Amino acid sequence: MAVWVRPGPQAISAIQHFAAGVIFAAAAGEILPDIKHQGSVVATFVGGVAGVATMLLIKELERFIKGRAGLLATIGIDILIDGLVLGIGFAAGAKAGLLLTIALSLEVVFLGLALTTGLTAAGWTRRRIIAVTAGLMALMPIGAVLSAPVTALSAPVVTGFLAFGLVALLYLVTEELLVEAHETPDRPWVAALFFAGFLLLLLLEETIG
Repeated sequence: MAVWVRPGPQAISAIQHFAAGVIFAAAAGEILPDIKHQGSVVATFVGGVAGVATMLLIKELERFIKGRAGLLATIGIDILIDGLVLGIGFAAGAKAGLLLTIALSLEVVFLGLALTTGLTAAGWTRRRIIAVTAGLMALMPIGAVLSAPVTALSAPVVTGFLAFGLVALLYLVTEELLVEAHETPDRPWVAALFFAGFLLLLLLEETIG
C-alpha cells in the first residue's frame, strides 16, 4: 500500500506510537514475568548485557554504512533480531509467542513504511521495492527458526535469552520507535495511541487466558 499511497508524518507517528505501546505491553506482560519466575540473577545479567551490547552495536553500524546500503543493512539486521526475539518468545510459551507475533508484526509495518519511503525517494520502481521489501521481511521467520533450539536448553540459559529479548524490545521502543515518532510534533490523539496499543494487548492477553 505504501508504494502507491505514501502516508504523511502524522500517520507514521501514529503507527509508531501504537506499535511502541503494543511491544512494551508484550515485553512487560509476557517476557518480564518469565524472567522473574526463573530467578536466575547471573543469566539475567549476562543476557541483558548481551542485549544492550548488540543493540548499541547495531546503532553504531548505522553511522558507518550510509545511503541505500545502510538503510537495507540496518533494517535487515533489525528484522533478523526481531525474528530471534520472536523465537525466544515462543521458548517462553505459546501465548507469549503469539502476543509477540502481533507486536512485532506492527513494528515490521513501520519498518516497511520506512524502507518504502527511502527507496521511493531513491527512484526505485514499485516492483523492485516490493520485491526487496518482501525479501527483507523473510528474515523474521528465518530468525525465529534460528532461535528454535533455545527451547531445548537448560532453564538458566533460556532465562538469559529471554533477558536478551526483553532488552532488545525495550531498546526498540525507547530508542527507535518513540524517538523517531517524536520528530513529528505530537497531537494528543497520536500520543494516546501508545496507551491504546498497550491496553489492547493487555486485553488480548486476558482474553487468551
